[in-house]
Amino acid sequence: MLMMQDWNPRRDGLTERVGDYGKQRPVVQSILLYRSRFPLSVALIGSGFAGMLIALQSRVNGGLGRELGNGYVAAALSFGAGLLVMCVAMLMSRQGRSGLATLRTELTVHRLPVWALFGGAAGAFFVLGQGLIAPLTGLALFTVGIIAGQVVAGLILDSLGLGLGGRINPTALRLVGTALVVVAVVVSVSADVQALRAMWLVAFPILAGAGLAWQSMVNGLLRASARSVIAATFVSFVVGTAVLVVAAFISVAVSGWPAEWPSSPLYYIGGFVGTVFIAIAATLVRTVGVLLLSMSNVVGQLVAAVAFEAVLPLHGGLTPGMLAGSLIALLAVVIAALPSRLLRDGNSRHPH
Repeated sequence: MLMMQDWNPRRDGLTERVGDYGKQRPVVQSILLYRSRFPLSVALIGSGFAGMLIALQSRVNGGLGRELGNGYVAAALSFGAGLLVMCVAMLMSRQGRSGLATLRTELTVHRLPVWALFGGAAGAFFVLGQGLIAPLTGLALFTVGIIAGQVVAGLILDSLGLGLGGRINPTALRLVGTALVVVAVVVSVSADVQALRAMWLVAFPILAGAGLAWQSMVNGLLRASARSVIAATFVSFVVGTAVLVVAAFISVAVSGWPAEWPSSPLYYIGGFVGTVFIAIAATLVRTVGVLLLSMSNVVGQLVAAVAFEAVLPLHGGLTPGMLAGSLIALLAVVIAALPSRLLRDGNSRHPH
């Protein structure tokens, strides 16, 4: 079985040195047949839109968990709804069904590592946090934790070369961009005194944010191996739903079934939003890398948060800090994107 530390996705019919062991190891050749058709600028915009969906899903699932009084059931319901959407998509897509067969073959011959199937578990952890933690911390502080986890994990994953783009060294500009994103999210919620009182809870969304970065990388591998976004997203929702159904079953056995259910259909769109986000991330991670995917997600999340606070305020409405933080995050993505374009044009993504 291929272990994560022994696996590198860049292979072009050859072998490549992996890690510090100085060994020649085979890697997944079929994945390199996939090449993104999206320019970097288009991919960054699409990834930013996916970030907006993250903020929307957090608001929806957090509200559902609060209404039900049970975040486990809310998370399972959200992921289950997304799985139903993907089942319909699989029935309608011949390419999706063919992608599943391709994944079976890749796994059988050990060209795809088994751990690549478990990105949905990280998604389940994130959705669980939306239902359990977001109602306690508020959306702003929850988003801060998610963003911090995303950008740090994105930098690490790219540095290790685990994404489809191979190793992307942490240049000075990338490090500056990462630091600026952290500054941006701190500035965005600096005036939220009520949220700051629950700072100890931020550990959960930090871990969930790191999981999102890892899930984007893993689902990108599945999408490239299966040649199908639908197949990759379906696998993610099957795994995530299985995890959350078990957790919800235990919760209901202990505390009972929720007594009241909200009547508004808006509380139940979280699963559909999740399918769109995962599909976008799996499609674009090859173009932008895990770090830039995470950072452009940050911009989308902040922009969405500004819109939510302006139209449907939860914590006192739109603040100057939110606007300043969004501008800083935009600057951070521009700074981090510059070396990515130069490296790509120079074909120098391998470590020296």
